[in-house]
Amino acid sequence: MAEAPVQSRTTPPIESPVVTTGGRESGPLPSPAARRRYRITLGALVALAGGFGFAHLAWDNPMPVGTEGFWLIAELRATSLIAMAVVAVCQAIATVSFQTVTTNRIITPSIMGFEALYVAVQTAAVYFLGVAGLGLLTGVPQFVLQIAVMVGLSLALYGWLLSGRYANVQVMLLIGIVIGGGLASVSSFMRRLLTPSEFDVLTARMFGSMANADPQYFPIAIPLCIGAAGLLWWRSQRLNVVALGRDAASNLGLDHRRELMATLFLVSILMAVSTALVGPMTFLGFLVATLAYQFADTYDHRRIFPVAVLTGFVVLSGAYVVMKHVFYAEGVVSIIIELVGGSVFLLVILRKGRL
Repeated sequence: MAEAPVQSRTTPPIESPVVTTGGRESGPLPSPAARRRYRITLGALVALAGGFGFAHLAWDNPMPVGTEGFWLIAELRATSLIAMAVVAVCQAIATVSFQTVTTNRIITPSIMGFEALYVAVQTAAVYFLGVAGLGLLTGVPQFVLQIAVMVGLSLALYGWLLSGRYANVQVMLLIGIVIGGGLASVSSFMRRLLTPSEFDVLTARMFGSMANADPQYFPIAIPLCIGAAGLLWWRSQRLNVVALGRDAASNLGLDHRRELMATLFLVSILMAVSTALVGPMTFLGFLVATLAYQFADTYDHRRIFPVAVLTGFVVLSGAYVVMKHVFYAEGVVSIIIELVGGSVFLLVILRKGRL
């Protein structure tokens, strides 16, 4: 009986056919089409941001573009433009980072009651000291004090709820929402006891508005904003790992609790700066983060952050240009943003069916 031929050891092994996928590879933007789409999206947002920014400076400016008079008037308008940029950076990066560490794309620092503290402080000042109480909250020392109080209370809440035997992010979120609701109820009770004139003055401070931004606060607000946002961007790779969940992050050698506390500390600084500078913007962060996830279409925070910041600036500057110069209703800009953001929030909840 003939024996089967023995394959030589030098004969190369039979290889399986290689299936090409049109240049697809692993990474945050896995295909040429994804990378091209991201660049187009980023370029479009940069163009819109520049266009709305220039329109804010030039629309209804009576002096010819480029003249000394034009820039003098533009300089007066630049205050609100700088405030928009600061708020966009703070709200966008803080919300995306907060949603990452809590592994929840619905809850935001504002929704869980962070800004309720600002409302309670403003209301208590008028309730106990009258209209003059708001004057006592104006100035650089008072601005720094408001930021320090909000950051300190946030860290106390996070440190208490994230340490000990029953440390749980979900419990922290629920207690934060309850505390925010309680502060809002106390503030509402105090407002009912104010005189009509006091209530009128206080109401103007309860809406987020670029008119609340004082240029003397910028030397404090801008460095804090750039520093905290820069640190979060630098920690983007760590946030990518944290987004995998507690168990996966720990298995990959990351100290999950330390990363959680560090991120929440930086988020607290950004939210405190934004709120103390212009007032509450409850649903702005949620709106910007939701749009940024759709536009960027990637898990990489280093690419999500620029899209989120540009989206926030486009939303703010576009809304102000349209409402101020087209409908002559500058005062309702924040209301429109909150209405749109709240509607998007409800739509997302209805689609997901849960928090």
